Amino acid sequence: MVNIIVNGISASVPDGYTVMQAAATVGFEIQSLCSHPDLKVKDNCKVCVVEINGEMKTACTELVAPDMVIKTFTPKIIEEKRKNLKKILSVHPQDCLNCARSLNCELQSLTDTLLIRSSETKPLNLPKDTSTPSLVRDPSKCTLCGRCVEVCNDIQTVGALEIKDGIPQTVDGKLLIDTTCVLCGQCALACPVGAIIENEEIDKFLAAVADPDMVVITQIAPAVRVAVAEAVGLPTGSLEMLKFVAGLKQLGFDYVFHTNFTADLTILEEGNELLQRLKTGGTLPMITSCSPGWINFIETFYPEQLDHLSSCKSPQQMFGPLAKTYWAEKMGIDPSKIYSVSIMPCTAKKFEAARPEMNSSGYRDVDLVLTVREVGKLFNMEQLDFNKLQDGKFDSLLGAYTGAAVIFGASGGVMEAALRTVYEVVVGETLEDVNFTMVRGFEGMKEAEVDLAGTKVKVAVANSLGNARKIMDEIKAGTSPYHFIEVMCCPGGCIGGGGQPIPSTIEKRKERIEAIYAEDAGLPIRKSHENPEVKVLYEDFLHEPLGHKSHELLHTHYHPQKQ
Repeated sequence: MVNIIVNGISASVPDGYTVMQAAATVGFEIQSLCSHPDLKVKDNCKVCVVEINGEMKTACTELVAPDMVIKTFTPKIIEEKRKNLKKILSVHPQDCLNCARSLNCELQSLTDTLLIRSSETKPLNLPKDTSTPSLVRDPSKCTLCGRCVEVCNDIQTVGALEIKDGIPQTVDGKLLIDTTCVLCGQCALACPVGAIIENEEIDKFLAAVADPDMVVITQIAPAVRVAVAEAVGLPTGSLEMLKFVAGLKQLGFDYVFHTNFTADLTILEEGNELLQRLKTGGTLPMITSCSPGWINFIETFYPEQLDHLSSCKSPQQMFGPLAKTYWAEKMGIDPSKIYSVSIMPCTAKKFEAARPEMNSSGYRDVDLVLTVREVGKLFNMEQLDFNKLQDGKFDSLLGAYTGAAVIFGASGGVMEAALRTVYEVVVGETLEDVNFTMVRGFEGMKEAEVDLAGTKVKVAVANSLGNARKIMDEIKAGTSPYHFIEVMCCPGGCIGGGGQPIPSTIEKRKERIEAIYAEDAGLPIRKSHENPEVKVLYEDFLHEPLGHKSHELLHTHYHPQKQ
């Protein structure tokens, strides 16, 4: 431990702490524009200056030393902070009213904290990059913090962004669509300002609601409920599901369903596909295909390994064609009049819905994808008080779900849900303890071995694309020991998706994971094959997993992308 003095307060802090960390332990949070709790120290913005033994130093890089005397607040320090922040403001557009990050912008917050009410500015006015359906990049707003480049290269290992001449930019100055970008949106979560944001499409939703001929329906992804609470100023996971449904009806949705329904359906299709491959000598290991950022990644970097992917569509894309075939027929609604909206934690879902092959219903299967952030803005636009709303209810045929579907939102959830069903199918016995805790947790890679009536099945779980790359390199080298692998593109799984509320730190993601498992534990049915509406769907429409109609509507193929 190291003894220091911070603003006259004596403290003992661990050796190796930065001054920023040390000050926080005493109660003084030192703001910075380039620092992020989950990323490396940058020392780019110089806004975290403090006085150490009479000298100006940056708190993010300076390590504590014995008898160090630190001051975080003096007129001289404030003057230095303002000077450094004004350098950044001098080239930053002053159009906060038109920015998607307004009121949730770290630059805006710092400017207000330091009481900077005016500054000379000559914005760069660089062109926006709107080349992808998922993300919009505005380099004019870049603060040169470098967070996006670190996430893209070090965590996701995608390499679509680089720092050249001190400036974060796309590789070779290409449009985002022409790079190796997989549209995961982790860069948008890391960005302190509005230099990279989701492609906001709220007005498309409002136009659909305004059209009297349209029947507007929605599906809610498993990771949405726990995080949307944050977007409307409530604690993580505190928004009750049926209050959420009521709120969606208030926004103008005619019918509200849950992607959890098709998450359960995915387990039936994917689980049977795994068993078929194990019995017939099909391509192993089989890898899950629920995460569109991961699909973009394997198509881009490992196209020769595409046969390892499950042919199952993601739950979002399973829901789309069922809504415009099975449900439309049952309800007597012309499918051309159905406007299908997904509420997702993921920016890559916007790209997935736009893929040309996703029209097996005869129409665009999913018409629009809204992120959690976008739905939060809609709720704030309407000024809903959820505490005063009466409970709503999910609409029938595509709304029932189990605990197994809920945990799809966390890394390891798809694997655990699959094991709950596959075990009972293979062993023929009731699984009393459904908690496969060995595949849970925030770790980037997890593995386990499951005994299925004498057949040992080795499974692995990876989250974030850097860890997926390690697994794919093993498969490419022919050394992978696994039969079944779950991959989630984003750190922690969908609870850390690129469309989730900001901030989305590791600690915040862990809170979301806890809320997901708590919901699973509290549900009466926790195995996908016991979902009553899924049973009816097979009886009335699909007939059997992997059958002709299932292949037609619920399965797809993947193909190499740009490199």
